[in-house]
Amino acid sequence: MTVLTLPPLSLYIHIPWCVRKCPYCDFNSHQADQTLPESDYVAALASDLDADAELAQGRKISTIFFGGGTPSLFSAQAIGQILDHAEATIGFAPDIEITLEANPGTFEQDKFSGFRAAGVNRLSIGIQSFADAQLQALGRIHDGAAAHKAVATARAAGFDNLNLDLMHGLPGQSRAAGMADLATAIDFAPEHISWYQLTIEPNTVFYSQPPTLPEEDTLADIQDEGHEKLEAAGYKRYEVSAYARGPRARHNINYWQFGDYLGIGAGAHGKITLPDSDTIVRQWKTRQPEHYLQAQRGPGRFANPFIAGREPIEPEARPLEFLLNALRLVEGCDPALYPRYTGRALKTLQPQWQALQTQGLLKPLTERIGTTELGLRFLNEVLGRYY
Repeated sequence: MTVLTLPPLSLYIHIPWCVRKCPYCDFNSHQADQTLPESDYVAALASDLDADAELAQGRKISTIFFGGGTPSLFSAQAIGQILDHAEATIGFAPDIEITLEANPGTFEQDKFSGFRAAGVNRLSIGIQSFADAQLQALGRIHDGAAAHKAVATARAAGFDNLNLDLMHGLPGQSRAAGMADLATAIDFAPEHISWYQLTIEPNTVFYSQPPTLPEEDTLADIQDEGHEKLEAAGYKRYEVSAYARGPRARHNINYWQFGDYLGIGAGAHGKITLPDSDTIVRQWKTRQPEHYLQAQRGPGRFANPFIAGREPIEPEARPLEFLLNALRLVEGCDPALYPRYTGRALKTLQPQWQALQTQGLLKPLTERIGTTELGLRFLNEVLGRYY
């Protein structure tokens, strides 16, 4: 039996409520009532983490990500309570990165200083666009002025590690409008920009009622010109849709390098290497918030009553699972991580790798597990060889 090396450990915390469900969103998010069950949910998160704590296996948490939903709907006090419990239960690495997603709604901006004081040291603001017409088409509750104010407020609150989340290829968006959005984001000089194309996902309003999106040629022009604009402004692309001229998103990098992560909260997923074994599992928590809140009141199929399901990542599935993440990184990753974290020899990536390398799509396997520039452009086709 191969005993796997334990990778770094991250923690994902899901807060599932939004003011309003966006028509493009396929995440586990739910429109909030006037009063959120904040204290009950914080207590449930604590119980959930307590039940999963043994899976840390002596590792400290290296990164935390509050996602949703809209985590910034919760009070700074609640966020602080969650962080205090996680630190007391598992412990934090000295240089821990703690990210919280926030929306630019003005009623949330007053909380930014409180989030910073609670221990959040990286803020990710869901701008999506600075143009009112595009924001309305996306069903967002904020306007361009609120987006501008949110960035200024975050800086005033002391955040020096800031990500702006921006989409392109939006309904009715021209090339010029797409570039104007990106130019505005760059002018704010955030440390990080997540810039990606709107995609229509199943189980969304946009899927059943498709909006009119820009033509393929316009989408390609926006992508190419935008990449050049970001590079010229000093933003280095290190992942398919991630650009940084400051700290990179360490939480996401842990995902992309096949690291471990605990997931707590309604519908949260986790990936864990089990102790003293060659077993890697994915597990997910009860999806509906009301069911999640009730889960701690009774036993379930698993030791952690919040778990809705668990399945192993079988050895034969690990090559694809690893590549689905690692090949998103522009620079790829160290080949030593593959046998260390999957228990599989590098040769299990052959012969597909050699064929793709010959076509100029992949780097030599002995140097990096990564694509060439051409391979990154045709990443779906590269991954298709491993399905």
